[in-house]
Amino acid sequence: MRKGRRWLYIVHRWIGIATCLLFAMWFVSGVVMMYVAFPQLTDRERWAALPTIAWDRVLVAPDRAMAIAGVASYPRDLRLVMLDDAPVYRLLDWDGAHKTISAVDGRPIDGITPEQALAIASHHPNAVHPQMIGTVARDQWSVTARYDPLRPLFLVSLGDEDGTELYVSARTGELALDTTRRERIWNWLGSIPHWIYPTVLRQDGAIWRQTVLWISGIGLVVAVTGFWIGVLRLRLRKHYARGTVTPYSGWMAWHHIAGLIGGIFVLTWMFSGWLSLNPGDYFSSRGPTRDMAVRYAGQDAPRIVASFQSMPAPGAVEARFVWVGGHPLMVLIDRDGRQTTVDPGSGVATVLSDDEIFAAASRLLPRAVMTMRVHLHEFDAYWYPHHGERLLPVLRVGFDDTAQSWFHVDPRNGDILGRTDNSRRAYRWLFNGLHSLDFPLLLRHRPAWDIVVFLLSLIGMIVSTSGVVIGWRRLRRGSGPRKTKFYAPKSSEAALGQRHLPWRR
Repeated sequence: MRKGRRWLYIVHRWIGIATCLLFAMWFVSGVVMMYVAFPQLTDRERWAALPTIAWDRVLVAPDRAMAIAGVASYPRDLRLVMLDDAPVYRLLDWDGAHKTISAVDGRPIDGITPEQALAIASHHPNAVHPQMIGTVARDQWSVTARYDPLRPLFLVSLGDEDGTELYVSARTGELALDTTRRERIWNWLGSIPHWIYPTVLRQDGAIWRQTVLWISGIGLVVAVTGFWIGVLRLRLRKHYARGTVTPYSGWMAWHHIAGLIGGIFVLTWMFSGWLSLNPGDYFSSRGPTRDMAVRYAGQDAPRIVASFQSMPAPGAVEARFVWVGGHPLMVLIDRDGRQTTVDPGSGVATVLSDDEIFAAASRLLPRAVMTMRVHLHEFDAYWYPHHGERLLPVLRVGFDDTAQSWFHVDPRNGDILGRTDNSRRAYRWLFNGLHSLDFPLLLRHRPAWDIVVFLLSLIGMIVSTSGVVIGWRRLRRGSGPRKTKFYAPKSSEAALGQRHLPWRR
């Protein structure tokens, strides 16, 4: 028991000294991340920066564009937008490849000039005086693999007060990303240190993942051993000599008491942060597979008869082509995000019924029976907008397969918005619940969520900051005699003698 306890203290002390700065950084950066997210281009930001589609210039049908692109089966995404002043089809295949085909003459587009990039950026609502900064292969904000099919990227400054910078794909002319001065500054105090996200490490996804898994795993050991020691040293009944529940004074006392008060949350935060890397690939993916999408579409061959002579939404900036239950549809979206669903052959507005969507969804899992058909009009524990936009109403369908799969579907256009099963629902509580405190009671009263998370983060800062001070003093003192003051329980100090007290060791 003595050897085990001694090693418990040694492990916590020395690994704690090595990681206490990381703990302090995680708590401070976590507070920043409550209000400033890592830069990304949302659909609404992309729609706002697109010109209105010039329908009279669209001379190539969508099925012809897919044939030119070499897409012989159902694509992941197909849309018609403007590339500056020319309409183009943008295709996303299931292997992640991006292809752009001119809707004017069917010419594949595999590169744009810097002048074209400036013209594309000039359509952004914040554009004041666009200027070319240069060409970026990979930087801090475009470090992840999602941008690989679009590289290299032209970086354009819009010259506005917010310091907005756009990343335009030099291959396809797509808007890939936008950042503002505020996002760039605050993320150096938020997401970058919190996720251990420097470009030199994050550019290799596999190495970065293993690094963070090991660092957070070691941090979890520190948290477990620290809480264990805190409980062992606590005296709630037989107080120490000064009548205190802790044998420590000064920074050690702060570290002990704050660690006990916030120890459970430190443990759950470390554990859930470690789980966010999906160790062992236990948690399933969020999106439908290609086979699911094909069954839902009811059509694998990309055939669409489209007419662009008369459009009921003349202000559309994007036209998406989808299939639902074997029926092709064209979804027109304007700059404000309003959507109109039309028949692509006639251009006549049409409305998908819930029954049509449910009938198509029943084919998502061929070996399972659909057991749930829900029309959600309110957010619940599994569909809520805390960390991103979520629309209402939404359809939820469930199946009796082994994983108890659910799918959420947009009733306006039939888009599958996400897939969840038992593992994803467990992840919702083990990560979103424990790490972000996404509990319905707090989310319904957003100021309460902010207050609770901030107070718990403050306790974590006290624990980690006191650990930094204690560790620094320990390193300066080296192996010399310890100066920390301890107090024995009133009833046992005289009888046992100082040299026999375990807390003196």
